[in-house]
Amino acid sequence: MSRYIATRAIRGANAIVTEAEWMLGRAIQEKGPDTPVAFPNTAYYLPVIFGMTGTEVTTLGQLEQAMKHARELLHPVPAHTHWTPYLGETLDSGMATLLAAEVIEAIRYVYGLQPEPMPGFHLAGGTSFTSPDVNGGGNGADGHLNGAIDDIQLRSWGIQLVDGRMPGFAAIVGAAKSNEVAVKIIREFQRRNILCFLSGNVNGRSIIHQLAEEGVELGYDTYTVPFGTDTLSAIYALGFATRSALTFGGLKPGQAREILLYNRERVFAFVLALGEVDDLKYAAAAGAINFGFPVIADTVIPEILPTGITTYEHVVSMPFNEIEGGDDLERAERLVQKCIEVRGVKVKVANIPVPVPYGSAFEGEVVRKADMRVEFGGKHSRCFEYLRMANLDEVTDGKIDVVGSNFDSVPEQGHMDVGIVVTVAGREMQKDFEPVLERQIHYFVNGASGIQHIGQRDIAWIRISTAAADKGFNLEHLGKILHARFHADFGAIVDKVQVTIYTEPDKLDYWLAEARAAYDYRNKRLADLTDLAVDEFYSCTLCQSFAPNHVCIVSPERLGLCGAYNWLDCKASFSINPTGPNQPIKLGKLVDPSKGYWEGTNAYAKIGSHGSVEEVSMYSIMENPMTACGCFECIVMLIPEANGVMVVSREDTSMTPSGMTFSTLAGMAGGGIQTPGVMGVGKYYLVSPKFISADGGFKRVIWMSSVLKETMAAELQAVAEREGDPDLIERIADERHATTVEDLLMWLEQHNHPALMMDPIF
Repeated sequence: MSRYIATRAIRGANAIVTEAEWMLGRAIQEKGPDTPVAFPNTAYYLPVIFGMTGTEVTTLGQLEQAMKHARELLHPVPAHTHWTPYLGETLDSGMATLLAAEVIEAIRYVYGLQPEPMPGFHLAGGTSFTSPDVNGGGNGADGHLNGAIDDIQLRSWGIQLVDGRMPGFAAIVGAAKSNEVAVKIIREFQRRNILCFLSGNVNGRSIIHQLAEEGVELGYDTYTVPFGTDTLSAIYALGFATRSALTFGGLKPGQAREILLYNRERVFAFVLALGEVDDLKYAAAAGAINFGFPVIADTVIPEILPTGITTYEHVVSMPFNEIEGGDDLERAERLVQKCIEVRGVKVKVANIPVPVPYGSAFEGEVVRKADMRVEFGGKHSRCFEYLRMANLDEVTDGKIDVVGSNFDSVPEQGHMDVGIVVTVAGREMQKDFEPVLERQIHYFVNGASGIQHIGQRDIAWIRISTAAADKGFNLEHLGKILHARFHADFGAIVDKVQVTIYTEPDKLDYWLAEARAAYDYRNKRLADLTDLAVDEFYSCTLCQSFAPNHVCIVSPERLGLCGAYNWLDCKASFSINPTGPNQPIKLGKLVDPSKGYWEGTNAYAKIGSHGSVEEVSMYSIMENPMTACGCFECIVMLIPEANGVMVVSREDTSMTPSGMTFSTLAGMAGGGIQTPGVMGVGKYYLVSPKFISADGGFKRVIWMSSVLKETMAAELQAVAEREGDPDLIERIADERHATTVEDLLMWLEQHNHPALMMDPIF
């Protein structure tokens, strides 16, 4: 262990703990000990303190206990004359630094200083970060950086974390050698779909400033999240890691050792320190090492070789100017590769032959009208996509045709009709797989920087930015993306891929009619597929990488709780990867048709959950409900006073009649725990005839987030008519009508909701 690192980390920890104590004393004096303290929209209080100590901090006065614990973890600065290992003392000091940093950030929230204000910047759409004019002029709106990540965002990333699309995250602290290097580093991480958390500065200059000046869009949607421009804001990254263990790992607050081990083994994160490393950065880095997260620096610092705290090296020095490479951009790429190597991140990148950067990190990019070269679909034109299978001898692999004109002659910010027809062939391809593969077009196209894709089927909407068009991107490149990605992701069932893009009006009309006929057939095919019509369901263990004891059982009438996998998806996945996360479950004898018990599902639940779950009911929320990891789209929860259930959407941050928000409820529903009366579900399970059918079905829904009513209006209305009550949706309250049980009961009585007259639910 380096005495130099130990000295600086311990010295930095002592300094920040002292500063936090002083700030807390002043805050209590000025605001009072009972002043509320919280990070926004989280059920985990101050997550690092909550996870490491089990303390539910809600007031300024309660922070004193956290600071007492931090003070107890400190050690004296190492002497010059006597050498000792120092590792334990350094790690303790690192944890003390994290506790103190979280206290300081919490106090800043009390004073309205978090999220950090950034004059001249604004957050577009609540998640995107927009830079000022690079010549110095602002955009006319002052705003803030992201600050603490809320639970809703944590869970929205959940499925990407567990299925490998997001292989890990980088906590980047400081500033790069130049703006160009900063952009290159971020683009390399984005290309690998690695989430980036940005914080810190060097002499007042932050990588956040560098990226903003270059017009790089920052925010949740682009996997590049700016926390703040000082080192302390890096605590939000460690809070994210702590909540990952609590949310997906089923761990409890106060299980400090288990939380740290969970992160070492399952959360592939690392710290990239750019520029000069001061005492505070050494101390914060020591805190990150506690979590098993190595530190890679682009300056000369002592290294710490493996001791078991991290998987490989603890601290790696890679001085930027000494990295082998032709220029700074090559050096930046090698620096990113070193980070991935040291942490052991598993990355899969398809080689996509397009003239713009490509990766899942670009899926959330928005192409605004002012930045748009051309659009297809939307209000002014038609756009559809249709994937069909054909015989092997009917498909020429790699053939990409544009039938009609490209968009060269379309005026700037203009529009045109486009139809994308993908024809695939393969020995293992089946007709049932067509809609599964077709739905991937959205993700595949959206991976190109400067391309925005919304919707699917005949309501697709694509925009190409001026920047992408200037780099040479055209319609043919859409075909190249699809050809490469279908081979890369579905090579086990797809042998040939041919793409034809139609802009010629007559041909487009013909294929649009063909596509709509296919859509109608698929809808009827899926609608007719019931649980009793098959002899096997499918398991989904994707989330076990984060929630080890959770199992999802997917049936034709109950899709996965994440909303991303239905029965046909799992069937396709099994065909693609027979040893993968989706395995067939032979149903065997039907034990209870009302509650949905089969011998096969019960046997699998016990095996798949490692004995944590004995039985699972497919159709009940009250008896042995299915478990959840944390990636669910909605939470269904019993409201006993109203003899029904409420449904809360992941996007809903409002208070519910249960007295809890989604974030708090999620702690009850997730972690692989079986809790009668609480269940995480995919939102389209709500419209299934088997939705809690053992407990009365959809008529039990008495409260629902308004976002679900609005985005699923047509589907919910169809359910109401199926239930014989066309006005049922209007009888269901939402956050605009009731946020307490008393208000809810009054609403239900006024609107004559059928749940009030149904048999008791338990």
